[in-house]
Amino acid sequence: EVVSTQSTGSPTKIKNFGIWVRYDSRSGTHNMYREYRDVSRTGAVTQCYRDMAARHRARAHSIQIMKIESIKAGDARRPIIKQMHDNNIKFPLPHRVLKYNKKSVFVANRPSTMQ
Repeated sequence: EVVSTQSTGSPTKIKNFGIWVRYDSRSGTHNMYREYRDVSRTGAVTQCYRDMAARHRARAHSIQIMKIESIKAGDARRPIIKQMHDNNIKFPLPHRVLKYNKKSVFVANRPSTMQ
């Protein structure tokens, strides 16, 4: 249940959010701190609910969000969040399909798409 929402500034800038969560599992009650990157607090909370359901099989009624905080890049703890703070980050393009504008359609060898 979402009690209230607050604006966190620019809706086009990606921010880091730290979320403190308490949830009931089959074995007991657990506290957690999780980090997400999103453009809004509600988007980060949605990611949290989906992530908890996927990783811990926690249903929405057993999850309590204690606190949500926008955190600076230097205060991030989780490696999966910290790796996005590199200014020289590169994403590989593993399977590129070539456009054949001037080449023949029928050739003797197959094209190499893994470069």
